[in-house]
Amino acid sequence: MARVTDPPATEPPATGRAGPRTGARQRLLEVAARLFYAEGIHAVGIDRIIAEAGVAKATLYAHFSGKEELVAAYLSERSDRWASDVAARVEPLPPGSPERVLAPFDLLAERVATPGYRGCPFINAAAEFPAPGLVADRITDHRERVRGAFEALAAEAGAAGRDVGTDLVVLYDGAMTAAHLDADPSAVTGARALAASVVSGAHVPAGTAG
Repeated sequence: MARVTDPPATEPPATGRAGPRTGARQRLLEVAARLFYAEGIHAVGIDRIIAEAGVAKATLYAHFSGKEELVAAYLSERSDRWASDVAARVEPLPPGSPERVLAPFDLLAERVATPGYRGCPFINAAAEFPAPGLVADRITDHRERVRGAFEALAAEAGAAGRDVGTDLVVLYDGAMTAAHLDADPSAVTGARALAASVVSGAHVPAGTAG
């Protein structure tokens, strides 16, 4: 199986308050993730996160040096969850099949139809943090993981080449953005069809390379 090292973290926010049995750091991350995604990062203050997580301010600073580090941790967790979810979707599919390459689009189709969908959290964060720094680094890391995942899955399906991975990422990004801005989940269906054409057009039959 191709290793899925990351993908689109376009996951709708968790709902409700964090549970009382959750560790303080995880409660802070769950509350921050819900609020950051739903309302925007700069619109949500540290005091509100602390209050909704039910922890002391000193507890937050024991786990995070400040808001920027909290945002970076939120993005890292979203990236890891995206990778895990895509891997779970890919694993049952036949090795080398085009369906494995298109699995992220199938997962995205479900997410864009979920109430509260606000697009890609990484694209949203990039708009709020345009300058170099910890947050920008996490965004770059995720982008590299997404591209690497598509490239690996495409190569496994016989559609090798960096351009293929780049084309798939462009289609994926466009689907995420259009589904949000146009409130039209069908954008993902169209992007998936185009992605299937990209994979089919780049396929190299076994024994013909060289």
